[in-house]
Amino acid sequence: MNNRNLYNRVFAIFGTVMVFFYFGLGAFIIFSPLLDNYMDKGLRWIFGIPIILYGIYRTLTSYEKIREAFFSNDNDEE
Repeated sequence: MNNRNLYNRVFAIFGTVMVFFYFGLGAFIIFSPLLDNYMDKGLRWIFGIPIILYGIYRTLTSYEKIREAFFSNDNDEE
């Protein structure tokens, strides 16, 4: 395994972890009672929905990166 392949695998895993972070942050902003005193409910939806949509986008891109990093044919690099 060369360094480039290891680099791609590490960042594919990191991208997957960040997907869960985005979904969690979006859900926290929308549904958390801790923010009731600080943000209006409509404003929380305005901030939370784009974060969740970005999480969906990152899910698709992370899927492609994982497929390339872990399941691609290693003979193509030689």
